[in-house]
Amino acid sequence: MMLVSATLTLWTSDAGVPERFVWEGRRFRVTDTPTPLEFELGLFTHLEGLPIGWRVQGTEEDGDSLMFDIAQFATGSEWHVIRTYR
Repeated sequence: MMLVSATLTLWTSDAGVPERFVWEGRRFRVTDTPTPLEFELGLFTHLEGLPIGWRVQGTEEDGDSLMFDIAQFATGSEWHVIRTYR
């Protein structure tokens, strides 16, 4: 597991579910069913509302896959990678 706090560019379906993204110049397709993340209220008391988050498996064109926890901390703000897993 690697803790990070980097931004990513995310494309979603019309329903707001992640489909593909670019992170650190690498293109990924979401290759599993994204799982909504639940956040504890106490961790984010300084924000308006709770963040939106997903756990997704991203796969590059060469077949390399990683698991990502991603979150958006305010409506319309940038998306961030919180953690990556192998």
